Amino acid sequence: MTGDDDLRVSARLTIPASELEWRFSTSSGPGGQHVNTANTRVELRFDVAGSPSLSAAQRSRLLERVGSKVRVVCQSERSQARNRAVARDRLAARLADALVVPRQRRPTRATRASVERRLETKSRQSQRKQQRRSPPLDAD
Repeated sequence: MTGDDDLRVSARLTIPASELEWRFSTSSGPGGQHVNTANTRVELRFDVAGSPSLSAAQRSRLLERVGSKVRVVCQSERSQARNRAVARDRLAARLADALVVPRQRRPTRATRASVERRLETKSRQSQRKQQRRSPPLDAD
């Protein structure tokens, strides 16, 4: 997977590659002497506020949940290509999570059977505890 491809976030959202900003630098991760010479650390940025590919609803939701700019950094792998792929996956996952609209809870009532079961259990528990008590002392 190359960084030139469009980023598919969900079925309704694909971000063009031209809107993604890449930066590369030397990594502090694994790689030995290779680390000092190769730019394997990847930083991927996406400007939510200035993106023309987002609808108004998507933009407002993303601004509320992740802010005006989203930044993902990856330096866990030894190759730049692999770090680019991981960074793309992380950005897509972060945007997809932010776009999820939680379902509204519809208040419901307990069913008659569940209320009766609860009261029956309470009554059984009460009887069990009464049987454990010591008999009252007669004061005659």
